[in-house]
Amino acid sequence: MPALPWPANWTKAESHAEEEVQGLLRRAQANLNAIPASVLALSAFALGSITTVSGTMVYRRYFRRLKNGDWITPDVFARKRWVKGRVTSVGDSDNFRFYHTPGFGWHWPIKFRQIPSTPKGRACSLQLKDKTLHIRIAGVDAPEGAHFGKPAQPYSEESLAWLRQQILGKTVYCQLLRRDQYARIVSIVAFPPRFLPASWASGKSLSLEMLRAGWVTIYEQAGAEYGKWGKEGFLRVENEAKAARRGMWANGTTAETPAEYKRRHAQADISANTKIVDKRATIKTESSSAKPASNGKTGWLRRLFSR
Repeated sequence: MPALPWPANWTKAESHAEEEVQGLLRRAQANLNAIPASVLALSAFALGSITTVSGTMVYRRYFRRLKNGDWITPDVFARKRWVKGRVTSVGDSDNFRFYHTPGFGWHWPIKFRQIPSTPKGRACSLQLKDKTLHIRIAGVDAPEGAHFGKPAQPYSEESLAWLRQQILGKTVYCQLLRRDQYARIVSIVAFPPRFLPASWASGKSLSLEMLRAGWVTIYEQAGAEYGKWGKEGFLRVENEAKAARRGMWANGTTAETPAEYKRRHAQADISANTKIVDKRATIKTESSSAKPASNGKTGWLRRLFSR
């Protein structure tokens, strides 16, 4: 039968362990004292600088909120950074307002940050206009609504209603690509992945889903962006929608595209402006020729009697 340890043996073991710890501390203190003070100061400064820079980078990448388009710097576009946020309004069929929600604290069970609410019935009040990014969905062109006295294209209302149903008030991911001529942020937009975290997998492309539903056409003007799918992938999905007669292709594929609509109205505006300029020039010429020719003698008599 093995002998049981007595309390006296426990006390000796504890004392021995304490002596070992004290010895280690004394040796560490001696080694530290052997290091010159200047080296210690330099090491502390370097460690503090590295910690500060690293903390700043982590904050800017994962926790700093992009309040509006002015907060997006060129390096963000250069890295084609992905950001997460909530769609606060959909004013047109190919763009929307996006409230950036970085870091954590926006959703339950850990929720201590919230998106400012807008009055009911107002899609995007002035309260959120300067707190959101104006996103232009990359690679697609939707039917034009009625703007500036121009009539709406067929299916523009249906396209807008479909987009609102899909993303309004929901969380999406945006890859920020560039700023367009209207100061909107051209972005690849994706839905959240269904099962895996967004850092491991990407969700469905909003542009491709819009093409698949038949409510948009491919944007083919200068600066078009198609992401990893390329223009070929977009064309394949659009052709499938046309063949299935979905959305705006229900009555065939000969309808006027958004690009043709804008081109036609741009030419009409140019023609109208040219006519206005020609008419003003004609009126000016006629008024000049209608003036009586000045007589030198009459002018001399007028000057004489006006004294």
